[in-house]
Amino acid sequence: MTTTAPDTTEKVVAVWNDRIRLRVKVTGQGPALVYLHPSAGLAWDGFLSRLATDYTIYAPEFPGTSPADPYAIHQVDDLWQVVLLYEEAIRKLDIGAPVLVGQSFGGMLAAELAAAYPDRFSKLVLLDPIGLWRDDQPVANWIAAPPTALPGMLFADPEGEAAKAMLTPPSDPEEAIAAGAGMVWALGCTGKFVWPIPDKGLEHRLHRISAPTLIVWGEQDKLIPASYADEFAARIAGSKVAIVPGVGHIPQVEATDTTYALVEEFLR
Repeated sequence: MTTTAPDTTEKVVAVWNDRIRLRVKVTGQGPALVYLHPSAGLAWDGFLSRLATDYTIYAPEFPGTSPADPYAIHQVDDLWQVVLLYEEAIRKLDIGAPVLVGQSFGGMLAAELAAAYPDRFSKLVLLDPIGLWRDDQPVANWIAAPPTALPGMLFADPEGEAAKAMLTPPSDPEEAIAAGAGMVWALGCTGKFVWPIPDKGLEHRLHRISAPTLIVWGEQDKLIPASYADEFAARIAGSKVAIVPGVGHIPQVEATDTTYALVEEFLR
């Protein structure tokens, strides 16, 4: 799986009083769609490629996860600052009221943005977002987990083609080391704004979301149980839930056709 799509350009947006140069990958054609990536960083998949046939995708790289500027993360102290600098970047891109799509950590960030700025986005799609907590069904700690445990956390079939495509390291030893170090760094950059999940307070802000919202969840998600889909739906008025059968935490990779069909119908 590549980090960017073919024919991708990069826009660099100066935000946070010019302390951060946020790198945004841009590809596709059509109305604007902002995609917020999960904890491990931006990776391009077939789901995004299909969306790019109908939308112009703007995919920011979270501060610190860009290889060109790994220390940008030191300019951000808390989650509210992240929300502010992302809104600033989207405003400076001058793309109107885009569709907002977020996966996992990106789903949490998308929900925070849509709650803080209810009129900013035309529609909202959350793919297995983190951000809520139930004591009886705790969210797994993916940061503390050993690398060997990640396939089982993320995929219903950890030996399947989807898991191998995403998690198999490059064959070149130096590239494999760099990829592994990059993933660990990205998990640290994003994890800084997640734990402890209950203390972040997203549950108290979700009611502010007014954009039409679709919540998509993998039925066999072992990282965040699918019951959390209803927890999000109960707090976002008028939202819809779609459960993708037989897949785990990344339904758009493990069941691309099904997930794309659900999202495409909702956006259309």
